[in-house]
Amino acid sequence: MAVPEGSTAEVRTPKRALAVVIGIVFVDLLGFGVVIPILPYYVRSFAVSDAVIGLLAASYSLLQFVAAPTLGRLSDERGRRPVILLSLVGSVMAWTVFGIAGEVAAVAGTVAGLATLFASRMLAGAMGGNIAAANAYVADVTTEERRAGALGLLGASFSLGFIFGPALGGLAASDAVVAAADAVLPGFVPTTQYSLPSFLAAGLSLLALVLAGRFLEEPDRRRDVRERTSLLDSFREALADPSLRGLVIAFFLVSVAFSGVQVMFIPFAADIYGYDATQVALFLSYIGLLGALNQGILVGRLSRVVPPARLAVVGAALLAAALAMLPFSPELGRLLLPWVDGVSPELAWLLVAGAVLSLGNGLLGVSLSTLVSTGASDDRQGSAFGVTQGAGSLGRTVGPPLMGVLYVATYWSPFVVGAVVVLPVLGLLADRLR
Repeated sequence: MAVPEGSTAEVRTPKRALAVVIGIVFVDLLGFGVVIPILPYYVRSFAVSDAVIGLLAASYSLLQFVAAPTLGRLSDERGRRPVILLSLVGSVMAWTVFGIAGEVAAVAGTVAGLATLFASRMLAGAMGGNIAAANAYVADVTTEERRAGALGLLGASFSLGFIFGPALGGLAASDAVVAAADAVLPGFVPTTQYSLPSFLAAGLSLLALVLAGRFLEEPDRRRDVRERTSLLDSFREALADPSLRGLVIAFFLVSVAFSGVQVMFIPFAADIYGYDATQVALFLSYIGLLGALNQGILVGRLSRVVPPARLAVVGAALLAAALAMLPFSPELGRLLLPWVDGVSPELAWLLVAGAVLSLGNGLLGVSLSTLVSTGASDDRQGSAFGVTQGAGSLGRTVGPPLMGVLYVATYWSPFVVGAVVVLPVLGLLADRLR
């Protein structure tokens, strides 16, 4: 029996349903994190420019931009569970193809190998729209007052995936594991430092698929069956809706700023701090751990006493401040902080800036998702999350190439420009709060 509009969708055990969808997203994102350490080196193994790394990232986000609104709408019409299952099947295929790109290059040439890489990332991007269905699922099975906390837990699963995934990827790419795999696997299975993490990611997506197929319930809710609309029509409708217009713009701008800075932080850490890949990975794990704590614990508790619009304003202000001060961490540390045993002022300020960045991003991301959910009707949750996720994907398509050009010009400019890009978001949210 479908539930009436405005109420929470029915499942037999809402807490279990929430735990299952969060667990599925964690396992899937764990697979994504596995490939992070090896992806730049994998691209370089084809003897091409580093610009291909940015293009590969942009191809993923571009397809996610195209697919997310469609998958979100389909989850409204056909159900959350089928869309999540379909996307996980696609992820298994995408990571498997990604792992054999090196073999394709060896047999058919570099162009064919690169084409395989791009095809796999584009398929993964198209299937990445499952996050819209997962957000909508959480909205289905939670009450409005508990929704921010639940979405925070979903965001924490992202952060945990990016903490443990790279560690697993580094282990899978190690010489000892590659040698052991080469000794036990059949000869037709590629066993390289690039293929094994890719196959591990595929295996984790397969595990998420099995878990979803076995344990994920379909919420009993009123379905939304509407006339099919194009991608542009979906965005046009969202921008015409006063409750969603500002949020769509905010998702786009925040994604431009944050994704660009994410890409350029590693060169910044190498050039200004002299960090190698291991040191950068440790710092990123520190950010991921803070993100898990912020989104999994702090945001949920704050959301019970502070409205999401107010939390979003605070988050946007903290994010802009962190981006602005991040490139000047060495100077600010020497100026404002004393030397502590084992921790230089330059590193101490970088850790402070990273903590503020993580807190601001956590508050802003969860609060924006909560505002999307409360601003859309129960039968439009998937469509609303699909459009806003699509806007974020478009931002992640634009941000990295733009910030890369800025970094070449002046190392601090991507971070400062990122802070400036966040300021209109602060204005939009402040206006919404009023």
